[in-house]
Amino acid sequence: MTNNDVLRRVRYTFDLNDSEMIAIFAAADCEVTREQVCSWLKADDAEGYKSCSDEQVATFLNGFINQKRGKKEGEQPAPEQKITNNIIFRKLQIALNLKADDVLDLFKLVDFRLSKHELSAFFRKVDHKHYRDCKDQVLRNFLQALQINHRGVEPSEETIDDK
Repeated sequence: MTNNDVLRRVRYTFDLNDSEMIAIFAAADCEVTREQVCSWLKADDAEGYKSCSDEQVATFLNGFINQKRGKKEGEQPAPEQKITNNIIFRKLQIALNLKADDVLDLFKLVDFRLSKHELSAFFRKVDHKHYRDCKDQVLRNFLQALQINHRGVEPSEETIDDK
């Protein structure tokens, strides 16, 4: 999954407008313009499309955590320079205050089976012997389950891109 796809799906799932997207970046102490946000949200083959960097999507997710859970006291965490599906998954889980059982229940909405042990492997340290990379399929199913849970419908791909 591309960083832009993650932004588009989160925007659609939580029905965020441009101003709210800008406010989420601001919650992570980052200023972005409406033009930047619009260029990241365009379809990959649309004129004016710009790729969203790892650092920008990490900043957005940090802002999303701050917006949903409240800003932590003291210095804010620096956005990761290199982001993985594991980090995206973890940040969304933190922002939405989801426990392992909540995530597993979400996966049931899209008929995706995962055990608690498999789920915990995604959140271990990279050098841990039971660490496992989160594949695109897992993250895509998680985002789809969030959409069903928060919006109550399964949108078509065109709907996500047009939003």
